[in-house]
Amino acid sequence: MKIKDVDNTLTDTHNISTYHKIPILDGLELLNARKHTIDFPFHTHNNFNITLILNQTFYTKLNDKFLQAPIGTISITNPNEVHATPCDNKLGNSFFTFYIAPDVLRTLNKGRDVFFEDKIIYDRDLVNCFHYLSKHFNNSALNLEKELLHVLERLVARYASSMYFNDKKTILFQDFIGENLMEKFSLTDSAKRFGLDKYKFLRLFKHETGLTPNNYILLQRIEKCKKLLTKETDLMEVAIETGFYDVAHLSRHFKRFTGVTPSEYKRA
Repeated sequence: MKIKDVDNTLTDTHNISTYHKIPILDGLELLNARKHTIDFPFHTHNNFNITLILNQTFYTKLNDKFLQAPIGTISITNPNEVHATPCDNKLGNSFFTFYIAPDVLRTLNKGRDVFFEDKIIYDRDLVNCFHYLSKHFNNSALNLEKELLHVLERLVARYASSMYFNDKKTILFQDFIGENLMEKFSLTDSAKRFGLDKYKFLRLFKHETGLTPNNYILLQRIEKCKKLLTKETDLMEVAIETGFYDVAHLSRHFKRFTGVTPSEYKRA
């Protein structure tokens, strides 16, 4: 199937996404988002996001850039790179994301760190390969691990940069946030703990993390929720343990950051 034919296979239903966790390549995860209308807020991932654009222009906000990836291209964000994805709130965006562990690409790069300076890849060969894998990843006749490694090896060889990427680390605030993760956040009270006014605290926090305190705390809670979902069966217990009021509150924020609900993520 050609990439331009993808739109014809989609249904009229919006926000129907599926999430898949596959035990290969240090934990491969896949998101198949169809006509997604919900904006992804500023956040980070521990892995590479390699996203195949299926319909509508795909937008990515970085701290210093606003990028547009057309249909039939690949959009990439590096590990721990702060980004947001505004979606078309009427038509929705359809895309397929491969979440790849950094060690996988490092191995393909002969042990050297991998960084993609170019965030939008215009490469028909790679697009077609990723598209084929996105359509057949659950086909038992396909050796997914072998085929995906071949495609990733070509991606790294053609587009990986040798530049050093220094991730921003939360040095000043990480212990404080970790100790108070489940408490209701107060900007004024938190600033006082550090002897700062709230505006300076906010500037320093965003400088070190790339995120607002509220988004940072939500992201940490969502990451904790993902771990609990692998063993907990009661969503209400997970919600309370991760600082949310109830399942609806958890589900709303979980979907904003991941594209799927906690139940859908658990079933993946």
